[in-house]
Amino acid sequence: MKAHKLTPRPIISINDYISARLAMLLFILIISVASPSRSLAENPVFIPSPTQKGVRTSTDVIAVTLPATALAVTLIERDWEGLKEGALSAAVTAGVTLGLKYLVKEQRPDFSNRHSFPSGHSAVTFASATYIGRRYGWKWSIPAYALSAYTAWGRVYGKKHYWWDVAAGAAIGAASSMLFTHPYMKKHEAALVPMATDTSAGVLLSFSF
Repeated sequence: MKAHKLTPRPIISINDYISARLAMLLFILIISVASPSRSLAENPVFIPSPTQKGVRTSTDVIAVTLPATALAVTLIERDWEGLKEGALSAAVTAGVTLGLKYLVKEQRPDFSNRHSFPSGHSAVTFASATYIGRRYGWKWSIPAYALSAYTAWGRVYGKKHYWWDVAAGAAIGAASSMLFTHPYMKKHEAALVPMATDTSAGVLLSFSF
C-alpha cells in the first residue's frame, strides 16, 4: 500500500500575519495620539505673552499701591477712626478671600495653582476704592475705581482668573468697606435736615464743630 506524504499547512498565512502586525501598529499609534503623556495631561503649561506679562505686573503694582495710598491719606488726615475701620475692612476682606480660596480650590486658567476663586487682587483694590469713597467722598474714589476695574480686567486678560473670580473678589472687597466704613463727615456731626415752606421744599446740610 502506497503511503501518502502529508504536507504541513501553516497555522497562519503570510497575509494574515502582515494584516495582524499592521493592525497592532495602527492600534499603538491611535493610543499614542489619543493618550498624551501623564505629565503633560496632569501638568499643562501656559506661557503668557509679553503683553500678558506686562499686564500681570501692572495689576500686582496696583494691588499694593492702592491700599498704600488709602493708608497714606488716612495718616495725613490723622483720621484714627478711619484707620481702625480700614484695618477691620482689610482683615475681613483678606479672611473671606483666603478662606474661599482654600475651600473652593478652583484651578487658575494658567494652571499655576488651585487658588483662582475669588480674586485677591480685585478684592483688595475694590476694598481700597470703596473705603476711600465711603470715608472721604466719592469724587476721590473715581480714579481708585478706574484702577480697580483695570485690575479686574487685567487678571482675566493675564489668565490668572476667570471673570466670575474677579466679580466675586470685587463684591467681597466693596461689601467689606461698605459695611465697616463710615463717612468722615460724621466726625463733624454732619446732618441732612429736611425743610419745607409754603412755596418750596428741600434739605439743609448742617455741621457741628
